[in-house]
Amino acid sequence: MTLENLLQEKLADWRPDSASDRLTVDDAAGGWRATVHADVVETVGCRLREVSVARLRPLDNPAPLADRARAVAARVTGLLEPLRPIEVDATQDLAQLRSDAPAVQGEQRAYYEVTLHGHGAAQVSRYEATNGGGKRRQVPFTLTREALGKLVRDLTTA
Repeated sequence: MTLENLLQEKLADWRPDSASDRLTVDDAAGGWRATVHADVVETVGCRLREVSVARLRPLDNPAPLADRARAVAARVTGLLEPLRPIEVDATQDLAQLRSDAPAVQGEQRAYYEVTLHGHGAAQVSRYEATNGGGKRRQVPFTLTREALGKLVRDLTTA
């Protein structure tokens, strides 16, 4: 069973509460772990704070991080806005992707941010900020459970 399928199976029975708002699912055969930090999980969709994936064991020959960032940006199509690589920091072994064009509503703009780590991990969050600048804040985002599964698959595809 794939990580995507294992996650769907666990989401069917799990609901976040005051004791635990994070669900972690391991796919030992595929070598991946997915964690969702959720406010709400329902039959059709989820309101999420963060989605992350991590390798359970190191990759033998990881692709160059810049190549991986471009590939992830091209594969991830289930979010509100397409992604594009913003920065690849070889020294820190990190790549940052953001929404190509943030959603704008009045004075607010919202965008996704994906952080890729050279060792295979990735985190997806959504942020909101005012158009005039100022401090951004992390906000929840909504995905159908099917779109969440695809996001996890897109992030873990080599």
